[in-house]
Amino acid sequence: MLKIKNVTVNFGGIVALNNVNIDIEKGAIIGLIGPNGAGKTTVFNVISGIYNPNTGRIEFSNYDITYKKTYQVSALGISRTFQNIRLFKELSVIDNVKISFHKNISYNLFDAIFRTSKFLKEEEQNHKKAEELLKIFGLYEKRFELAKNLPYGEQRKLEIVRALATSPKLLLLDEPAAGMNPQETQELKNLIKFIKEKFDLTILLIEHDMSVVMDICEKIYVLDYGEVIAVGTPIEVKNNPRVIEAYLGEGDLEFA
Repeated sequence: MLKIKNVTVNFGGIVALNNVNIDIEKGAIIGLIGPNGAGKTTVFNVISGIYNPNTGRIEFSNYDITYKKTYQVSALGISRTFQNIRLFKELSVIDNVKISFHKNISYNLFDAIFRTSKFLKEEEQNHKKAEELLKIFGLYEKRFELAKNLPYGEQRKLEIVRALATSPKLLLLDEPAAGMNPQETQELKNLIKFIKEKFDLTILLIEHDMSVVMDICEKIYVLDYGEVIAVGTPIEVKNNPRVIEAYLGEGDLEFA
């Protein structure tokens, strides 16, 4: 589904990614791990069109997206969350979800200003679709609350719901377990497995919590100083001496 081929990204004299190759199969949950500063989020930013690579190529469903804009990448079926939650915190829960439907609307400015039948029909449809998503994820009863008033775990969940509202084929999750307690982390693992099956998704996941990575990922890529140093199943990565040494120091890598 997604192929990153020989991608290099430089920021001045700093090499953020160096000849990176990643191959994501359709329907898989793939982990991307590595120490802080290894280049993980840079990979997401290159895929989603925030950064352009200096060299290399990115293909999505055999379509070259290397220099596409973020909105073009989204329209093709790639959506993402962020390490730091980026909700519209002063808007309601349901409005946060409805915003994601904007790429599919067909009414124009005239329709919106004069509230034509076309505008009203599409807005009603989007409202119903947003309600359906919120029901699936247990947020329906809080649909009119401000996003900022949700507990942290539910804000994370809302961000995932908003990403799903764009109808993606590939979902990029950037440290979704960050800041979660053990109960919330377990619920997140169950949620990721659920949405993968429910929405027929392929998922690429950045995560520092090794219990999440080990439990749900089928294959893991390990980055260090912008280079892929290992690829394999969770067990293979767990037992890779280079990963153990590079990631947390020799003998210190713990997998729950």
